[in-house]
Amino acid sequence: MNGLLLLIPVALGLGLLGLFAFFWAVGRGQFDDLDGAALRIFMDDENDAAD
Repeated sequence: MNGLLLLIPVALGLGLLGLFAFFWAVGRGQFDDLDGAALRIFMDDENDAAD
């Protein structure tokens, strides 16, 4: 029972920390361009074509 008194606040704190990190990332624009990185692999680099 004493372990629960320690583990419940720790779990809630970690959950709130993760929620804060998610909203911080959304606010900084980390999820704005989800398709750009996936399509960037198909673009040829102009520097590689000269080699």
